[in-house]
Amino acid sequence: MTSQAAQIAAELRLDSRRVDAVLRLLEEGATVPFIARYRKEVTGSLDEVFITSIRDREKQLAALAERKEAILSSLTERDLLNPALQAAVDIAASMTALEDLYLPYRPKRRTRAMIARERGLEPLATLLLAQDPDTDPRREAEAYIRPDVGIANPEDALQGARDILAETVNETAEARADVRELYAGHAIVRSVVVEGKETEGETYRDYFDWQEPLVEAPSHRVLALLRAEREGIVHLSVRPDESTAIAFLKRRFVRESCPCSEQVSLAVEDGYKRLMGPSIETEIRAEMKEKADREAVAVFADNVRQLLLAPPLGQKRVLAIDPGYRTGGKVVCLDAQGKLLKDAVIHPIGSAREQADARNTLVDLVRTYAIEAIAIGNGTASRETETFARSIDFGRSIPILLVNESGASVYSASEIARAELPDKDVTVRGAVSIGRRLVDPLAELVKIDPKAIGVGQYQHDVDQGLLRQSLDDTVEHCVNAVGVEVNTASAPLLSRVSGLGPKLAETIVGYRDEKGPFRRRADLKKVPRLGPKAFEQAAGFLRIHNGEDPLDASAVHPESYAIVRRMAVDLGCTVAELMRDAELRARIDLDRYVTDTIGLPTLTDIVEELAKPGRDPREQFEAFAFSDDVREIADLVPGMKLPGLVTNVVDFGAFVNIGVHQDGLIHVSQLADRYVEHPSKAVKVGERVVVTVIDVDVERKRISLSLRSRPAPGSRTKSPPAKER
Repeated sequence: MTSQAAQIAAELRLDSRRVDAVLRLLEEGATVPFIARYRKEVTGSLDEVFITSIRDREKQLAALAERKEAILSSLTERDLLNPALQAAVDIAASMTALEDLYLPYRPKRRTRAMIARERGLEPLATLLLAQDPDTDPRREAEAYIRPDVGIANPEDALQGARDILAETVNETAEARADVRELYAGHAIVRSVVVEGKETEGETYRDYFDWQEPLVEAPSHRVLALLRAEREGIVHLSVRPDESTAIAFLKRRFVRESCPCSEQVSLAVEDGYKRLMGPSIETEIRAEMKEKADREAVAVFADNVRQLLLAPPLGQKRVLAIDPGYRTGGKVVCLDAQGKLLKDAVIHPIGSAREQADARNTLVDLVRTYAIEAIAIGNGTASRETETFARSIDFGRSIPILLVNESGASVYSASEIARAELPDKDVTVRGAVSIGRRLVDPLAELVKIDPKAIGVGQYQHDVDQGLLRQSLDDTVEHCVNAVGVEVNTASAPLLSRVSGLGPKLAETIVGYRDEKGPFRRRADLKKVPRLGPKAFEQAAGFLRIHNGEDPLDASAVHPESYAIVRRMAVDLGCTVAELMRDAELRARIDLDRYVTDTIGLPTLTDIVEELAKPGRDPREQFEAFAFSDDVREIADLVPGMKLPGLVTNVVDFGAFVNIGVHQDGLIHVSQLADRYVEHPSKAVKVGERVVVTVIDVDVERKRISLSLRSRPAPGSRTKSPPAKER
């Protein structure tokens, strides 16, 4: 067992053997979804959250080990390494502690302390630091006067000695740790508007004179302040009271009350103001930013997860409309597999003649292509187009649904869209995306960069590497939790399956197009460059419905097929009969099938999967409609109760689409009658809610909503600055 496994296990409070098993599986190329689903015996049924935490912490420890190696190499090359320093580096538990140790030895530009040492003032600095009450600093300094090197008088010598002491104070690891702790607990975040930027920075006016304790600053406000600073609107500082910090530091270095101590006290003050304070503030700001990034990324990833796992309509023939005023609505007809059959343009908001033509076109398309549902993008002219469509008598009941079109324009201009619909323009591609989103949100949204979906908070301000990893994990989790039909999936969807990637996904699609549909999972082994490891990782998450083996439509991994067949033989039935008959499954004695590699956790999963093979974990689709009484923001009146869809959840609340072309905000204080730790604890993206309008600002296009059962009379929800929105 590695020392890393033991350390991670201690930090996460897990069995070290389980952690070691996870690390070995990851090293062998196993993915997080595969380990969580198919290696429960060796991990103790750890879920994806723990496995991801183990993976990420291992990367951090590997980076720490690499930095230690680089530092030791540098110290050795410069003949600075000694046993005590070697031991201190070896046991450094964090990058911060490691860098504190290395700071005195780090190659640096010429400093005031270096110059003082070159002038021979280090003995004087040592004498001052001893703080002997009988020592007269000025008398001792006279011995160091050397006009030829710039020491003209005792004060010049004392200043040089203080420069050495200031650097010593700054480079003392224990002192830095103490001050860092002071910053972490008592720093104040302050922002002041840059003179002359009041008009340009109007959206940040709440922060023109702002301060709050760092420990209380929420992530969204931290990111807003950092953006305001980056744009040159405010001056920002993050530090404790200066006099308090200096007094705190003096307690460590000033030990007497004598003339030498006065010199040390001056050196400590200079060391803090000039060196340590700015350095620690830079560190704390970096930590503040990292913490805010992680919180914002977590919120964003959770929103994306909810959106990806939105209930699908299922395989239906859909007519989709991308609405528009001047250019009309782009109409497409899709078959049950999402293939484009027909496209057209209608003008439902035009003249009487254009409306009549649009009505006839829709009726004809619905009849010709046996349309089962109509999807309308929720952008410009959506409510008018929806009203028009609902006014048409199609001769039968057809659900008409508004679909979130965020990111559809990004998809329509992408290489994926050009490859899928090479002969169509971006308007047609956008309408196709809207229709496919209704049928299967997950399959369509994986084609779009999650940052373009419109459910984030400061996604362009946060660490992009962290964001990318989190979103990749989220998409991978969603895709593999649902499973993928290998005979109809697009290459972008297949690329998110455990063990596959863009190249293998394209190869699978090419092989499928050339050879025809896969009849068995085992046929995937014939795909070029899809080796045993990729097959092992991917097979359980790929589905083949109506194939030769009923198990291929389930989440039972091929490595467990033999056990299922043995169960069927023992019960005197076929595998298909075992999957259909609950009474047969109830007779299975799982203990009979436990082996050295397969235990009760996996066997339990197998029996549950036999009962509902390939079960989609997403909720059942239900139609949704906005209120017919409101279509524009001007129609809103405080006190109205309206149906809405949650479109985004952020630190300060949730945004809700109520069908007026402008989302309303439910401030965190209005999410429930009782305090909620975070908005995500109260609502989810895509959730249907009934909200109360509590305030409307038509001019600024701001709508304040409430989910509280009894909003306080005259209550108002203060909207955050626009830059927070």
